[in-house]
Amino acid sequence: MQTFHFQNLDVYAAAKDFAVLVQQARIKDVELRNQATRAAKSCFLNLAEGLPSKQAGIRRRHFAIAYGSLGEVCAAIDLANALGAIEIPDVEPLQLLAKKLAMLMSGLTRNG
Repeated sequence: MQTFHFQNLDVYAAAKDFAVLVQQARIKDVELRNQATRAAKSCFLNLAEGLPSKQAGIRRRHFAIAYGSLGEVCAAIDLANALGAIEIPDVEPLQLLAKKLAMLMSGLTRNG
């Protein structure tokens, strides 16, 4: 279901795919799983809130929150990996998509 033009953007699709992948990751630590999932959803939803705005300040604010949430997910995955609370095959796809998403998001924050 596509209502807004921004739903066709690569950054939107990558953030959505990332949130799904985090949800599907088998993080065994309940607190880390909850934190990573909530942060991934926050990343996606803040992008979705900032993308349609015509006001640069509002866009920057939501993009900054989304970027911070992405960092939080990456830290949760990193800690889960260090604690042995995530399967090794689940880590690499998350890291690759996080890197792609960070690159796409950095372009948004530069352009406001």
